[in-house]
Amino acid sequence: MPLGPLRPSPLVEQAAQRLRDQISGGAWPVGTRLPGETTLAKELGVGRSTVREALRALAGAGLVQARQGAGVFVIATEPAEDWPARLRRASVAEVYEIREMLEVRAAELAAERRTSGDLADLDRALAARDAALDGPAVEGFIDADIALHTAVIAAAHNPVLADLFAGFVPVLRDGLLDLAALVDVRASDAAHGRAAHAALVEAIRAQDPAAASDVVRAELGRTLTGLLQSR
Repeated sequence: MPLGPLRPSPLVEQAAQRLRDQISGGAWPVGTRLPGETTLAKELGVGRSTVREALRALAGAGLVQARQGAGVFVIATEPAEDWPARLRRASVAEVYEIREMLEVRAAELAAERRTSGDLADLDRALAARDAALDGPAVEGFIDADIALHTAVIAAAHNPVLADLFAGFVPVLRDGLLDLAALVDVRASDAAHGRAAHAALVEAIRAQDPAAASDVVRAELGRTLTGLLQSR
């Protein structure tokens, strides 16, 4: 299948799309070395710099990889899925498994690093969660619960960890709202973790990393077990 010259318009985008079509159409299977920049530029009717930028775009999509001294090789036929898109496909249970890993360590770090300001934030978040628990709106309770866990993450004082958790929050919230539409998220436990969350805040206040991580591991583990059993 010949590449054919390009029409005037954003040439890099056109070049990248034409090369992507060749790859997805099977013209260049995985493992194939692409023609050189000069050859591609001639076939596409563009300059080598346009081809170079197009190849960078394909590399960013996870389709090709440049190997020093060897050329550019096809490594996949479909673009790599970005992180937000992958999260949107995740089940609540899958998100909880990763959430448990993050939050257990976050609780330890929060207990080690918390400041007086962090404690004030945690106390406010815990009080708001307690108030939402007694309210009629499940959505408000879910938001308050996530807000408390976000305050714990913030108290760990690790920006990367905070960013990772922030990426989970929209998917986690939507999943819990979907779950709440099917079952009463507070029915199995009238207090729904009130004592556990209070214990978590106190462990962080006492600067007891082991106790803080134990509370999170038990609380999230209990929910995760229920999610896995409901599959």
